[in-house]
Amino acid sequence: MPERLDPTPDGLRRAAELLAAGLLVAFPTETVYGLGADATNPDAIRRLYEAKGRPTHNPLIVHLAKAEDAPRWAAEWPESARRLAQRYWPGPLTLVVPVGAGIAPETLAGGSTVGLRVPDHPVALALLALLPFPLAAPSANASGTLSPVEAAHVLASLGDRVAAVLDGGRCRVGIESTVVDCTDAVPRVLRPGVLTAEEIGATAAGFTTGGALRSPGLLDRHYAPAVPLRLVSRPELERAPDGVARVFFGAPDCPVGEHDAVLPRDPRAAAAALYATLWNVQSRATAIWVEAPPTNDEWHAVRDRLSRAVVPS
Repeated sequence: MPERLDPTPDGLRRAAELLAAGLLVAFPTETVYGLGADATNPDAIRRLYEAKGRPTHNPLIVHLAKAEDAPRWAAEWPESARRLAQRYWPGPLTLVVPVGAGIAPETLAGGSTVGLRVPDHPVALALLALLPFPLAAPSANASGTLSPVEAAHVLASLGDRVAAVLDGGRCRVGIESTVVDCTDAVPRVLRPGVLTAEEIGATAAGFTTGGALRSPGLLDRHYAPAVPLRLVSRPELERAPDGVARVFFGAPDCPVGEHDAVLPRDPRAAAAALYATLWNVQSRATAIWVEAPPTNDEWHAVRDRLSRAVVPS
């Protein structure tokens, strides 16, 4: 079984030793738990892809200890990236820039750009500060499944495919970072997150088809619980059959059953509780029906995660 490490000086040093040996360590960030590997070590990166069962054309995000480290790993550090990093790092924002020397090519999934971010979590930052290399770190779960927001989720999903888990409690943001492409004149959101396109002054989410992916989270099927998930209207949700776990946004008029859950009507609060709720209800239902969230920009990230988790009918 993996070592379960407390975020003490001894636990952090042990995690750093394992990472330096080319092994995989899961650690908390403000968004979700990441599966960390030395981003400069091709063998470690191959080990990471194998542990997750992740398609090798799906790139990895590289985590840094501080914003000042970014130009070291970028061939170019555009003004838009500098401005966004200054405002939002540490934080749930990944900036895609031309890759510099030193990052293992396996991290890039065949592309020439790299996504960089500085996480806003004291355990992640303390671990990164101990390392002479940055960490490639996708979510610490089997590819395509629910992202983990607690150490127990990592262990349930990956088991002994990870050397250790640093337990930093539940992640407070609860969904993956916003990813912004800074390689063009106008920044462009590739993956929505709690930081919206309007907030960061970027164009709406989207990506060009063909060629290498510049961001994770763009595959059609992703973030899926262990049982089938559907998005439905509230009236349909209220009429769901027995055995279905119902997830509402805001309190419903109908009685709430033991399989059901109610998420906040605030988009950021709903995002923070989303994965934890799905992890909880998937174990006690044959299917999950979720109320379709609003269509405005503030709900884009929650809507994106749920739409990719839906089982096609």
